[in-house]
Amino acid sequence: MEIYVVKRGDSVDSIAEEYGANVEQIIYDNQLVYPYELAIGQALLINQYERNADRAISVSGYAYPFISPWVLEQTLPYLSELPIFSYGFTREGELLPPAYGDDTWMIAEALRFGTQPILTLTPFGPDGNFNNQLIHSVVNNPQYTDRLIENLLQVMEEKGYQGVDIDFEYILAQDRDPFSAFVRQVAEIMRTNGYHTSVALAPKTSADQAGLLYEGKDYRALGEAADHVLLMTYEWGYTYGPPMAVAPINQVRRVVEYALTEIPADKIDLGIPNYGYDWPLPYERGTTKATTIGNVEAVRIAIEQEAEIMFDSLAESPYFTYVKDGISHEVWFEDVRSLQAKFRLIQEYNLRGCGYWQIMKWFRANWVLLQNQFYILK
Repeated sequence: MEIYVVKRGDSVDSIAEEYGANVEQIIYDNQLVYPYELAIGQALLINQYERNADRAISVSGYAYPFISPWVLEQTLPYLSELPIFSYGFTREGELLPPAYGDDTWMIAEALRFGTQPILTLTPFGPDGNFNNQLIHSVVNNPQYTDRLIENLLQVMEEKGYQGVDIDFEYILAQDRDPFSAFVRQVAEIMRTNGYHTSVALAPKTSADQAGLLYEGKDYRALGEAADHVLLMTYEWGYTYGPPMAVAPINQVRRVVEYALTEIPADKIDLGIPNYGYDWPLPYERGTTKATTIGNVEAVRIAIEQEAEIMFDSLAESPYFTYVKDGISHEVWFEDVRSLQAKFRLIQEYNLRGCGYWQIMKWFRANWVLLQNQFYILK
């Protein structure tokens, strides 16, 4: 498996000839579109049919019920777990079904591919945003906690879910210990009933890190309570923030190194983004809003706008700028180089595996590269 960075004057044919590779395979793996134009600086995966995998990892990928059936079918062979996004709950612990569509067909598809369907639990309020008052109400009331767990077990048994993923964000600092106790209770009861429990963790770099996103998450306690955890190592670059890499490897490494002081490596999954952002410039805090784009889409924009793709050596992430209709843009996304850096981190620290947010857009090169590096647990 080789990664080639396109230079001026290159073509798919010339690159294939240089490597003795199959032209159609390069086109297919990299989702190139006829007439197969390339962007300067574009990273191409060159598949030489030699597998370098030497260990097995668990791989998960969040998906909404409105995912394309074709995309799900293409992705499931690469997934150990499919966390379906998401179930909610009321202040009294009543479980709410996914707001984005029926999950039944996804569960059936996951089981068909030997992938574990996972019920994702989130505290979304009526406005569709994370609501820490919902969390506060349930984790501090034993009756509500018991009711929620009972409802979870009922739905999991009825529908065929094989685990639960607790994705609670913006937990109040005062609810840090009650939340840890809640996760511990859920996990213990799930194990008794043959299910496993995971919890998503905001990307902390120290135990006492300030901020609403971090103060309610006790890495050590949650790592001890849950069967495994997902580090949400993405969203440094985000919709309303300034242009930057979504998951800069230098920042991701800091989170992993802190997590390893609190949680065993064989319980940690590394979060990986499967998307990028396109920011209009100049950036104005509180006003500018980036557009979420797929990684394949980002390269096509660069080709259409004749933009050269650059690579930030510190963040190990690709980016480019362009001007359209008089408006300047800055784009950051993921390519096989930035993904390779994350896979190396999994290898270096012997982590349990990785989890993708999210798999709604098909990026074939990612999965080909992943399967070259690791065996995927099923």
